[in-house]
Amino acid sequence: MSLASTVPEPAVAQPVPVKRLLSLDTLRGFDMFWIMGGDEIFYALAKTTTWGWAAFMADQFTHPEWNGFRFYDLIFPLFLFMAGVSTPFSIGSRLQKGDDKGPLARKIITRGITLVIFGIIYNNGFFVKPLEEIRFCSVLGRIGLAGMFAQLIYVYANRRAQYFWFFGILLGYWAALMLIPVPGCGAGVLTMACSLPGYVDRLLVPGKLYLTIHDPEGLLSTVPAICNALLGMYAGALLKEYTSTAGQKMKTLIGVGVAFLVLGWLWDNIFPINKNLWTSSFVLVTGGCSLLLLALFYWIIDVRQYQKGTILFTVIGMNSILIYLAVLIINFEHIADFFFGGLIHQLTSEPLKAVLTVAGMILMKWLFLYILYQKKIFLRV
Repeated sequence: MSLASTVPEPAVAQPVPVKRLLSLDTLRGFDMFWIMGGDEIFYALAKTTTWGWAAFMADQFTHPEWNGFRFYDLIFPLFLFMAGVSTPFSIGSRLQKGDDKGPLARKIITRGITLVIFGIIYNNGFFVKPLEEIRFCSVLGRIGLAGMFAQLIYVYANRRAQYFWFFGILLGYWAALMLIPVPGCGAGVLTMACSLPGYVDRLLVPGKLYLTIHDPEGLLSTVPAICNALLGMYAGALLKEYTSTAGQKMKTLIGVGVAFLVLGWLWDNIFPINKNLWTSSFVLVTGGCSLLLLALFYWIIDVRQYQKGTILFTVIGMNSILIYLAVLIINFEHIADFFFGGLIHQLTSEPLKAVLTVAGMILMKWLFLYILYQKKIFLRV
């Protein structure tokens, strides 16, 4: 199959000026759509019908109890991956212009710390809990720390060294979990009570852990998450190159993505795919899926220029952190009920009621973001 020379390169692949990747904003919006309520459509259908496909999809939007992989496990690492993809277009462009690395590093660290603080506020509110009840680990905290360290590696390490960091972290994390003994359990026991990440969290993390003895966004398990961002940086650098054709970039993204999926599932036999521990096999599987999704969106949107309807997701993708935080202070469900509740409650079909209730809530969130989008108001951290 030839993808290459007959297809014109999208503008983003040219040396100057480097434009924003519409496919990346769209994919980020697609990812956030499920977090802002898209998953609840399938939950509602599963509860109100006997449709087998609805039950299957609802199950895919839950996390396995421990080992295993479902679609919902991809949402978080995909977001980290996309943060990495944007790095060569933002930080990389500044480095090419000759910007000093010191100020860039300080900005990266400041952003990471800011996201950690946002994560603590998201979990606990504004200092309304005693210290022992505060959950310090968070989704935003992991995005901040993993993204921060990945970007520092990007700034100070060349391309070959970045590869060593990527595979070194994955192999080192595997070795640590399998060889370092946990008191009372021994080495290589990957249960919630006996895993090394859980032990480190209980030892070092103040406040409370999400699962009492373990936190899925804990300290040690944040280390391999750096690799999801590093993989995104590799993909971003590839897309930014102007010496390769669109077809060559597609083949590389697909080839590496498939290879990582195969390696991840093979590794699963001795190092289980586990989101709670963010195992190295989990990184490869989610990284492979992320590469394939990026290839698909890039090919359709930036190369083939099929861009109708992308506004539905780009509005979300360009303010993804803002909508994640906005639910803390805006009751979108109440707003949706105010506008649509009376009409929805008159319906006799329970499945339709359930779906429209969720759709109304999603619509209110989207309109909120669309107004900000129109006014060019974006939360930049």
